[in-house]
Formats: sequence, C-alpha cells, structure tokens
Amino acid sequence: MPLSGRWCLAAKMKIAEPIRGWLEAALAFVYPPCCQLCGEERASEAEGYVGAACRRGPGAMRWVEPPYCARCGLPYEGAITARFECANCRDMQLEFSSARAAVVATELVLEVVHRYKYKGERWFEPYLAELLVRRAAAVVRAEGWDLIVPVPLHALKQREREFNQAERLAAHLSRAAGVPLNSRLLWRVKPTQTQTRLSRAERAGNVRGAFALRRGARLAGERVVLVDDVMTTGATTSACALALRRGGASYVCVWTVARGV
Repeated sequence: MPLSGRWCLAAKMKIAEPIRGWLEAALAFVYPPCCQLCGEERASEAEGYVGAACRRGPGAMRWVEPPYCARCGLPYEGAITARFECANCRDMQLEFSSARAAVVATELVLEVVHRYKYKGERWFEPYLAELLVRRAAAVVRAEGWDLIVPVPLHALKQREREFNQAERLAAHLSRAAGVPLNSRLLWRVKPTQTQTRLSRAERAGNVRGAFALRRGARLAGERVVLVDDVMTTGATTSACALALRRGGASYVCVWTVARGV
C-alpha cells in the first residue's frame, strides 16, 4: 500500500487539524500523493486516490444509463424504449418502490468497495461518495424525499469494521441533497452471513426478519431513501424496506453506488 494513503488515514484520525495540515504539505512534497490502485500516477485525497488512467482503464467505472429495469434499476444492453421489469423483479417480492445505482459494479468499482469496506482503506471514500452524489443528489432533491437511511450493520460487525460504509456514504448524499440523515432509525436485529456466495433464494432467506425499527421509533408516512454500497438481487434492501414500511414509511426507494449485473 503506498505510503500516502496509509499516512493520510492515520493523520485524519490522530493528528490535530493545524499540525495535520503542515505535515500533509510536507509529506506531499516528499511523497507526492498517488493512485492507491496502480501506485504510479498522481491522485489527490479529493479524488479518493483513484487516478485518471485507472478511472478510464480496463474494467473501469461505467455510469448506469437507460435502458434499465423500472423497478430495480438493472441495466440492459440494446435499444429498449418501453418501461419494463426484469425477471429478477418478477421472481421476487421486492418491498421498495424503485432502486437506482450510480455505476455498474465493474472490476475497478468492486475492488475499491472491497478494500474500503473490508480492509478499512477509507481514503477511497471520496471516490465512492463522488459517484453516488453525482447521480443521486439532484434526483433525491427534486423528488422531495423526507429522510435518508443507511442499511445498518449488526453491532458485532460494526465493532469489527469500526465503521458502516453505507452510513458514511449516506451522509455524503444527505449533505449534497439537503435531505436529513437518520442512521439510528433502522437496526439489524440479527447477524447474517455475507450474501456474496449465496443464491437468490438463499439471500432472501438469509436477511428475512433481520431488520426492524429501533424500539419506540415510528414513521408517519415519510418517504425514505435507503442507501447502500452495492446492490445485486435486492434482497437486503428489500428486507430493510419492509421494516421501514411496517414502521410507517409510505414509500421507500433505494440508491446504491453500484449495481451488480
């Protein structure tokens, strides 16, 4: 791992702001900030340490563009002009009104998400937040949603990781869209195994009953934006949406950084 990324995270966590600013300038002179994927080209903290060549290279980021499923946002190749729902939506009882993602879950995006989420490489956060905010903020603001809620981690998993990536990304969207964030409304009542290696049916069963509103919490018809990092079948976000609707939400939509295909 290049020094710049390692130092940047430690500095943010442990060093007072005035001292950090001076050290950051000094270290940037000796160790120019570089892309944390290739370790070669220059990339700044504001860019999430993802360089321009890596952003454009093989397996790089691709925006989700029409045509896509009207319900879950799954992108399709070709010229489809009519509104349609995909086989995944027809086979599953999804509890959200719609789901959208900023980008396709390409090799580069999945590597960044994996390292950010599982290896604690938080210097990638500005890159992921930039993708989400660029596509979601204006839409969320224009559609008049009332509340932004992140998909929660179980308490044991959050202590292990020390942060919830969905909560941090949701905070960026909240600031950009001007919609309040509530990261305490929804909680994961039981630990679940990772969804990565499970089938569609197994994913749905794994998260069934895993989410609920916190004790004493109640919604009164609010329209809620649910935020996560990656969506594949929609099982996790659907289980969260069901808990929110049972708790009084009138509509729940989903926004994620990336959409698996």
